[in-house]
Amino acid sequence: MLFLANENFPLKSMRILRLEGHDVRAVIEDMPGSRDSEVLERAFREKRVLLTFDRDYGELIFRRRMPAPSGVVYFRFDPLTPEEPAEQIIRLIDLPGIILEGRFTMFERKRVRQRMLP
Repeated sequence: MLFLANENFPLKSMRILRLEGHDVRAVIEDMPGSRDSEVLERAFREKRVLLTFDRDYGELIFRRRMPAPSGVVYFRFDPLTPEEPAEQIIRLIDLPGIILEGRFTMFERKRVRQRMLP
């Protein structure tokens, strides 16, 4: 899967996802300090699922009507370890009925909610 890890996504989790065979680009590596709108534009242009702990992307996509990326996974928890987000994403991908592309996924430890992207 093609991912774009936002600047707040742990490096250890990015490495785990890469080892699992996912194509992960990282804002912290390629464009540190970028504005949210620039990150969103890149995810849209590269057709990547954005991985983030930042709730502002829902506002940009649904209220400001900025172009939506392939998908968004918004983590609504503080990770217990730097590896936890990757472990959770791998588990999420395997859940029946969960599709990351075309959806804004709000991911909590005990609940996953999805909304279609415009």
